[in-house]
Amino acid sequence: MILYRNNDDLMCKIFATTLQGEAQDWFYALPPQSIRSFDELSLVFTKEYSSYCSIKKKSDHLFKVKKNPKESLRAYVKRFKEEKARIVGCNNSIAKAAFQKGLPADHSLFEKLIMKEDLTLVNFFTLVEKHAL
Repeated sequence: MILYRNNDDLMCKIFATTLQGEAQDWFYALPPQSIRSFDELSLVFTKEYSSYCSIKKKSDHLFKVKKNPKESLRAYVKRFKEEKARIVGCNNSIAKAAFQKGLPADHSLFEKLIMKEDLTLVNFFTLVEKHAL
């Protein structure tokens, strides 16, 4: 990346290829044209993820995250994703299973998620967010 340090657009695009999991989801969820330079991207990324480095939770921690009866689906998704982001190297299969387990069995989305076992985590949350709308 040192070779391209004078080209902010290219630096941002190259940076995106180094991301995985929740960090990659975060990057692609940024509003268009919300970042003006690579320095700004670095600052925003550091603010978002620097506090997560010291937390030593494991993927199975997500099974403790449950949807509260009066909580909206959108609020549950947001809270679940925040907890997942705090887990370094979180296993996506465990995250999907934990999210489903956190839903009440009578929730209208519960059966849909069980039938769609082959979804990637990104597609899984896309389906959940469409349902929430």
